[in-house]
Amino acid sequence: MSSPRPNFRLTASTGIHRGDRAYQQDQVQIIAHPRMAGCLLGVLADGMGGKSGGRKAADQVILTAQQLFERFAPEDENPQEFLKQVASEAHLMIKLTAISTEEEPHSTLAAFLVLPDRSCHWLHIGDSRVYHFRGANMIKRTLDHSYVQRLVDEGKLTEDAALVHPQSNLLTACLGTVQDPVPAYESIGRLEVGDSLMACSDGLWHYFNPREIGTVLHSLSPREAAELLIQKARQRAHGTGDNLSLALVKVESLS
Repeated sequence: MSSPRPNFRLTASTGIHRGDRAYQQDQVQIIAHPRMAGCLLGVLADGMGGKSGGRKAADQVILTAQQLFERFAPEDENPQEFLKQVASEAHLMIKLTAISTEEEPHSTLAAFLVLPDRSCHWLHIGDSRVYHFRGANMIKRTLDHSYVQRLVDEGKLTEDAALVHPQSNLLTACLGTVQDPVPAYESIGRLEVGDSLMACSDGLWHYFNPREIGTVLHSLSPREAAELLIQKARQRAHGTGDNLSLALVKVESLS
């Protein structure tokens, strides 16, 4: 039985660039639900570890998300449990990969789930982020699992100082570690027409403040916004940029 058509449209785009690194260890995908209109999953992974270890870890995250989303029943299943299952199974697969290789693969995870009633849920581990904008204004973003974010939370460091801190890339949680990570989950309520969601790796968000991102997402289509953000991040990196990736979704009216 087909699901009723939603009264809104989701437009989406992804973007990815190797930056100035020798290897691409980011992976990103937006997946439309195979049976339910108006339901999609955005998932992004920033892999770490060895020449190919990080890419293997990121690939495991995307593959796990794809397989679980194909079986996900939005009308019956709990979205929080689904996202936590993506994290836990990806974590297990990365650890199994590590056993069979001499590398130490790890990965971040940033995922958002939009349901046909326009409710939105997200989950993350590490310093890949999810942002929610209403028009050009940021409503909320995830808080990094990182050493500098902890200092910011404790009032020992400003957001601006965190960007240039020498240990800004030190994570306090990620997938593939010996200790099982605890993902951060949040339900952000009902999306409105004009809202945007963006998941991105630190290779992108490092070069923008929320106002800049919001202005771009509000004024351009997801595809144009993705292209512009990558272009600007590359310019601002001055030849020292990390891998960068992003997944964008915008809620638009059908009328």
